[in-house]
Amino acid sequence: MKPETLAKWVTPVLVLAILGFVVAKKSGVQWPSGVVQSSATSGSSPQDTIYATLDAARAGDAQAYLKLYAGPMRATLDETLKEKGEASFREYLKSSSRDLKGMAVFDPKPIADTQVQVRVEYVYQDRNEAQSFTLEKSGAGWKILQVENAERVKTVVPYGTPVQ
Repeated sequence: MKPETLAKWVTPVLVLAILGFVVAKKSGVQWPSGVVQSSATSGSSPQDTIYATLDAARAGDAQAYLKLYAGPMRATLDETLKEKGEASFREYLKSSSRDLKGMAVFDPKPIADTQVQVRVEYVYQDRNEAQSFTLEKSGAGWKILQVENAERVKTVVPYGTPVQ
């Protein structure tokens, strides 16, 4: 089968599958265990906590954002909030996520009894970046302890490239 023919069949199937997933998610479908879900408030999994940081940043909700961090990182963020002021910090949160087109949150890898490391890839119009998050189990949820510096990831096909 020619690549063009294959693409004509696979593309609509993928688009319909993604659309079905989005509609099901928005209508409150309960997923079987093992399926990664995003939740802006629960923090019941490391992935939920990471998605919640993005939701809080996009909303400019500084307090919700700060509640997702612990340890020295939380202290640093508290100090930044104090120095910049709440309005400036909220704007910083919003602007840091404004150009983000999407993100992939990978499965956590245990690094200690109550700690995991999670790789996150951010998709922008002109680039992809990856970061590693270290999270710790805290009560019923997870808190972010550390975030590594972002590294640029080579993209095979840039976001928004027209399908030929």
